[in-house]
Amino acid sequence: MPPRRRRAETPPRRWPLLLLFAVGALAGVLLWAYSPDLPRDLLVERYANAQSQFLDVGGTRAHVRDEGKPDAMPLVMIHGSLGSLQVWDGWVRELKDRYRLISVDLPGHGLTGAWPRGEYTIEAYADFIEVLADALHLDRFAIAGQSMGGAVAWTFAVTRPERVTALILIDSSGYPGSGDVPFTTRLARLGPVGDIAIYFKPEWMTRRALLDTYADPAMVTPERLRRYSDLQRFPGNRQATLQRLRTEEPLDPTPLKHLDVPTLIIWGAKDRQVPVNNAFRFQNDIKGAKLAIFSKLGHAPMEEDPAETAAAVASFLPTEAAPPPAMPAAPLPPSSDQPVAPSIVPEKD
Repeated sequence: MPPRRRRAETPPRRWPLLLLFAVGALAGVLLWAYSPDLPRDLLVERYANAQSQFLDVGGTRAHVRDEGKPDAMPLVMIHGSLGSLQVWDGWVRELKDRYRLISVDLPGHGLTGAWPRGEYTIEAYADFIEVLADALHLDRFAIAGQSMGGAVAWTFAVTRPERVTALILIDSSGYPGSGDVPFTTRLARLGPVGDIAIYFKPEWMTRRALLDTYADPAMVTPERLRRYSDLQRFPGNRQATLQRLRTEEPLDPTPLKHLDVPTLIIWGAKDRQVPVNNAFRFQNDIKGAKLAIFSKLGHAPMEEDPAETAAAVASFLPTEAAPPPAMPAAPLPPSSDQPVAPSIVPEKD
């Protein structure tokens, strides 16, 4: 009988072990990257101050600061996307002796969080500013906005011109094709990927966004990075941001041509998000608009050089509060020297 051949020994299967290792590594990364919302009270304690108020504005608890001279010209200041009212701290220091300065965290931002209306469009934010002005008993006021906040400001001025005494636009959104689509917007629109990504640690995306915002990378301090990252984790903010990025529509700048309000345009020449040529487009479209370009600054010039940009505001904006619009004069009663004709002249017989 011929000898039996030995079967070739089957090598041990390693793929289950490799798969298990890969799943474990992925789970570890997800657990490390996962960042839940931070407690509301913790963030309020960390980022509110003695000037902070929390007002009921349209059903939400809005974080507002009302500083400066109470009887001077009111200036409402609106931050940009993913920002907060702290971006105006430099202007408050420079202008508090001249104006009444009002800053607010928009819904879905800062310490305000989500709002019952559930809309985060430019038009909805303009409605929010109107309700805020009513809550503060502001009749007529100047309004300033940076980036997305600039779009809110000029939309408010276009739709409610009777309430706006002056308009200040800072590296404002307004024209289609203004720069590349931000990475955060592209990520948010990836369906389920965006739903998951909003719960990852925001620090790396925040650092990338801030480095793209400022001309000087030294502006990306640990304190600023921490504040931006923390406030994104305020309850409701990330879900609101996801909805806003998914539903935003291109702006129509056509109404700017009909705007008739004193306007100052401030721009950083090194803006990598909204090119400086848009500053000239705003100037061309808004009748009589004045333009101040700062050659060394980026997308947030009021933060990078608050003294020089505030000086441009001070030379443009009067300090006195605007008087209410003049009421049309009542018709004078007829003079007693003039005969009054009857309303119906009787026919002759």
